[in-house]
Amino acid sequence: MKRIVISLWLLLVAATARAELVVEVTQGVAEPSPIAIVPFGWTGGRALPEDVAQIVSDDLKRSGFFNPLARKAMLSFPTSEGQVFFRDWRMTGADYLVIGRLEPGAGEKLAVTFELYDVLKGGRMLGHRVDTDYAHLRDAAHYIADRLFEELTGLKGAFSTRILYVTAEHFGNQKSRYRLQLADWDGARARTILESGEPIMSPSWSMDGRKIVYVSFESGRPSIYVQYLATGKRERIQSFPGLNGAPAWSPDGNRLALVLSKDGNPEIYVLNLANRELQRITQHYAIDTEPTWSPDGRSLYFTSDRGGQPQIYKLDLASRQLERVTFEGNYNARGRLTQDGRFLAMVHREPGAGFSIAVQDLKTGRLDVLTDEGLEESPSIAPNGSIIIYATQQGNRGVLAAVSLDGQVRFRMPNLSGDVREPSWSPFLQ
Repeated sequence: MKRIVISLWLLLVAATARAELVVEVTQGVAEPSPIAIVPFGWTGGRALPEDVAQIVSDDLKRSGFFNPLARKAMLSFPTSEGQVFFRDWRMTGADYLVIGRLEPGAGEKLAVTFELYDVLKGGRMLGHRVDTDYAHLRDAAHYIADRLFEELTGLKGAFSTRILYVTAEHFGNQKSRYRLQLADWDGARARTILESGEPIMSPSWSMDGRKIVYVSFESGRPSIYVQYLATGKRERIQSFPGLNGAPAWSPDGNRLALVLSKDGNPEIYVLNLANRELQRITQHYAIDTEPTWSPDGRSLYFTSDRGGQPQIYKLDLASRQLERVTFEGNYNARGRLTQDGRFLAMVHREPGAGFSIAVQDLKTGRLDVLTDEGLEESPSIAPNGSIIIYATQQGNRGVLAAVSLDGQVRFRMPNLSGDVREPSWSPFLQ
């Protein structure tokens, strides 16, 4: 129970500095596919603000599934099919080859064309043109990486997604500064959504990717805010006496599940955002917290210690039928579902061990422990269901790390300095 309460009041610990994240791969699949991504040709006279091919290469490398060829090992730099000689590329050991070119258009417009080749078979697999502009070249590069990743793995790429996270800075005069940050999936282009002298917690995305919800203590007590990313406009949703925490969007974006203690004990409620009707969902003397929606919006999963230890339960909203979901270990909390509803990621602990990230197959009941550092918390799953991002410790500071659902791929996103917590991975963005 103590761990549940702590999770609701997270980020009251010491930390330092504005954080910029850089993905550092610590473990990939046993045999990542060798791929050559040639520098894209450029026919304009103006210098480009981004190296598109390098961003694509970095995305694929950081996924853990690919091993890009170093540019110094390339025998040529083709930009069109007629310049490709497969014999040369077979000599480099590359299985796949990506070439491309950029052409200037009117004003700020740019056209990016890329092609994917199977080196061993000597044929083209994919060719596509992306219309963009100078300011959005990084977006175009992530899109290209998504297309390549899907073509080669069969899994939709998530390189065009974003992440939210919270950083904190503490000063000698007992003052603090907290920031809610928004960045590309790889930590690039980080920008501050909210800055406050009081803690910020529990950021969560709406399924359309246009709004976020979070808890802020800026008024001196916890309140829930919804913020529109396009305009920056925000509104306070709830501020009842006591705890207002752990907001979670319903799949249709019309409701919020949240935790309130206005009646004395932390319970799960559902708020209809259209008419502000508030419905109490749980009623128990134990602590009920950390709600998350099933993909169909018909059920809520939540953490409760009603059985004597923190475990995850499923509640059908129509029938109010309650089902305990987790049984292995003496602690399971902060459940998060893949978008197909099959896998449940969580913070897990075995007796005598630390806190790890685990995933349970809800169809078979099998639970796999994916990490073993012992200080993990706050899992959030990529929208393609392949990677779980979570918060952990590196030395005396918080960092973000990630692990694939099968445990084969691991990477870390260490910030330059300071403490990072509460990651939240966006849905696929339009």
